Amino acid sequence: MSNLRAFLDMIAVSEIGKKLLRDSDNGYNVLVGGTLFHEYADHPRTVVRLRPDLSSSAAGRYQILMRIFDYYKVQLGLKDFSPASQDKIAIQLIRECRALDDIAAGRFDDAVHKCRSRWASLPGANYQQHENDIQDLRTAYVTAGGQLAQETPHV
Repeated sequence: MSNLRAFLDMIAVSEIGKKLLRDSDNGYNVLVGGTLFHEYADHPRTVVRLRPDLSSSAAGRYQILMRIFDYYKVQLGLKDFSPASQDKIAIQLIRECRALDDIAAGRFDDAVHKCRSRWASLPGANYQQHENDIQDLRTAYVTAGGQLAQETPHV
């Protein structure tokens, strides 16, 4: 479980950045673009224009889109957009990527590779947005208490 918690922390660092994590409710109340929201009763449902060709409703520690929240709210029986609900959605996304066993075994690079389709900031996501360096993410994971297996990194 500590590897999973460290992986969630790494996603938050990747999606939000260390400074915003410190300056917020551990990232749980961050809107895409860096402003904060203050209620957890529902997804904030705010669409932010990031550049002329990109708008997003991403919010929370794992930058969950409004439509993704609406889907998982029903599927997982969630009552709100609280930190616990955000964690449950992130874990479900990781589960659907079939990365939970990799995380438990410390196969960090494999898990990141499998989850890259869910988070635009992960290397290889190819969403035409900023992607973080795998070594920086590995450092964030280890700093958060994650254990690494001996593995061959994905290229």
